[in-house]
Amino acid sequence: MHYKLVVFGVKDTSENIIDFIQKELCPVDLVITIAPKVTENNQVSGFKGLSFLTDKYGIPVYEADSYYLKDEKTIKFISENTFDIGIVMGWQRLIPKHVLDAFSKGIYGFHGNCGYLPFGRGRSPLNWSMILGDTRFNLNLFRYDEKADSPNVFGTEMFSINPHDDIRTAQYKNMICSKRLIRKLVTTYLSGEEIRIRTDSKDFDSWYEKRTPADGKVDWHARTRDIYNLIRGVAAPFPGAVCFAGEGESHEMKIWQAHPFDEMIDFSAFEPGEVIDIFDGKLVVRTVDGSILIDRFDCDIEVTKGTVLH
Repeated sequence: MHYKLVVFGVKDTSENIIDFIQKELCPVDLVITIAPKVTENNQVSGFKGLSFLTDKYGIPVYEADSYYLKDEKTIKFISENTFDIGIVMGWQRLIPKHVLDAFSKGIYGFHGNCGYLPFGRGRSPLNWSMILGDTRFNLNLFRYDEKADSPNVFGTEMFSINPHDDIRTAQYKNMICSKRLIRKLVTTYLSGEEIRIRTDSKDFDSWYEKRTPADGKVDWHARTRDIYNLIRGVAAPFPGAVCFAGEGESHEMKIWQAHPFDEMIDFSAFEPGEVIDIFDGKLVVRTVDGSILIDRFDCDIEVTKGTVLH
């Protein structure tokens, strides 16, 4: 069978893009996702099964048995069908050569950073950008090859990361810009025009490393800005920032939302990480250079004034 436009995805952001293409641009002929059982051995933040799209739109949904698309069932499926163009949204793995070669017009996906590809290749670029304190994000729609995040750029859109953003609001901006780029790509494809790719780049390679839930550990000896950037950079739908309350590491605290509180009040009578006071269930916590207000958190013990977080 021949599939013209295919979307690869495993998240709620994938659903959003499929809705956009289906309603505003053209029919989506196929969705390629992973079977729910694949998440047992692969960390997929924000995973959402997409099989419901068949009932919603009549779109066939193929569930691979491997996030790397290398299981025998998927290899057979790709070899027995033909494809025009693929769009990737919410798929944090490389697309293998046997799949890339099957798409006559190429497979396109997104990657960004504060600079320009190949700077900032690698994993979780939007999370890393917030954690590192970047104030802009340059989103590229690029054609996949066998390497990670090669500078085969079709188009770019840039947006700001302001002090009030967390990872979810940054995802909203990312989606707005993604839709603009997809509209441009699909319009070019439907017109029959050549999909032009820019491969020249004067930038240098740099890499974002893979992140795990353990990387969300708060260092209460860090500056307030670094603690704040970490918390907002790993907020829901990601695993959240983590620390421990009281003695030892038996009482884990997940911090979902916080913001800098005050840098002038003298809190020298408290140690970094100590709860100074509590208002409306929110924790005022001493930092090295001031304090931070933890607006929303989960902990299996009652946190009181004087509790030390570590």
